[in-house]
Amino acid sequence: MTTKLIIDCVTGATTEVELSVAEIAQREADAEAFAEQEATRQAAITAKATAKASATTKLKALGLSDAEIEALVG
Repeated sequence: MTTKLIIDCVTGATTEVELSVAEIAQREADAEAFAEQEATRQAAITAKATAKASATTKLKALGLSDAEIEALVG
């Protein structure tokens, strides 16, 4: 049983109501869309961190110090 809480701001009364089939379907679709967006966001973060690590390694191979690399890559 999935429910929603309806609150009347004027009276402060609360009512718990079961979700309709359409509301449940929409909730599941929203959760799936969020999961996809979160996976994409996490992949972008990982790709950026990997690129930064690669750049740092290459700059160290060129003889730059950690301070110089931090100034460039930040």
